[in-house]
Amino acid sequence: MADIARWPHVVGAVLLVAALTTACDTKAQYEPSLPPAAGFRVDDGILKLWTGTPCQGVTGVTLIFDSGTSKSKQLVWAAPPPGVPLERMDLLDITGGSSPDGALEVRVPLPRDYDWTKAESINFSVDGPRANGARVDVHRVLQESAQHPAGSYLFGQRGWLDPTDVQRENQKSFLTVCTPDPG
Repeated sequence: MADIARWPHVVGAVLLVAALTTACDTKAQYEPSLPPAAGFRVDDGILKLWTGTPCQGVTGVTLIFDSGTSKSKQLVWAAPPPGVPLERMDLLDITGGSSPDGALEVRVPLPRDYDWTKAESINFSVDGPRANGARVDVHRVLQESAQHPAGSYLFGQRGWLDPTDVQRENQKSFLTVCTPDPG
């Protein structure tokens, strides 16, 4: 008799698991329809950023090295509202010093003894305009930059792209960080 009394609980649990499993979407609610990317390269010892398309009204730029690990460090630049336009920026030199460009000023510097070239990844984000973040492999940027023309940047998983490539592929196979999501 005790086994019969458990059946409603078992059936209820099975139905709950089935409902949650079928209702669960593996895509995050605000995940863009295409993978976002920003371009990075190292020239003459300077880590450079290219957003791929202009970002307007930028009030902040954040780089997080080795995000989510015990080695995680961040570097933050800021500008007062209404913000500044951003498309290209010299970020860091190989020795770790910041290379500020124009109206963005360092608000949170990297620790003096931090060697960003030893990081595995950089997460990049922009504050101000509606934008998506991007991630890049530090070792790949450092190792491959010299093998590509000065106008080409590493756009994460998309690889090395020049302006023609970015114009052709943006909104087709990826989104630059400040491109509105067409999906």
